[in-house]
Amino acid sequence: MSQDSKSRESTGLADAARSNLAAELDRLRQRHDRLEVEVKNDRGMVGDHGDAAEAIQRADELVVLADRINELDRRLRAGPPATPNGSEQLPGGTEVTLRFPDGEVVTMHVISIVEETPVGREAETLTARSPLGQALAGHQAGDTVTYSTPQGENQVELLAVKLPT
Repeated sequence: MSQDSKSRESTGLADAARSNLAAELDRLRQRHDRLEVEVKNDRGMVGDHGDAAEAIQRADELVVLADRINELDRRLRAGPPATPNGSEQLPGGTEVTLRFPDGEVVTMHVISIVEETPVGREAETLTARSPLGQALAGHQAGDTVTYSTPQGENQVELLAVKLPT
């Protein structure tokens, strides 16, 4: 592959990543707007402790969403930040299929924030900022990827990468 075609491929991936970030930003803003209305409606309500706990949870989620919106907005305006290996982060919604050292093959879905984890699918989700998520960024199917764990370094084989549409 020539340097020029690598550059075009890299630019295409960067454009796709920016497009995915913009789409995620739009989804987060819509969720933020809906949640903001709910939080405003929570003010002054009378209810039991369960209602109060739900109201607090909504207010906390609103703060997390606002922080993520600010981060994505900043990244889209400034360009992607460099990760330790110089590559971009995997965008939320990316699907990766991995073979672990024990031979187990797992398809995982990349999420941007932990709160996006579907209930009951915790083992199938991967945050983009996790050590494995960061290590996978910039790699393609067929690559063996090394990442750090609390028990030391580990390796996975990246079998497939499907960017969100």
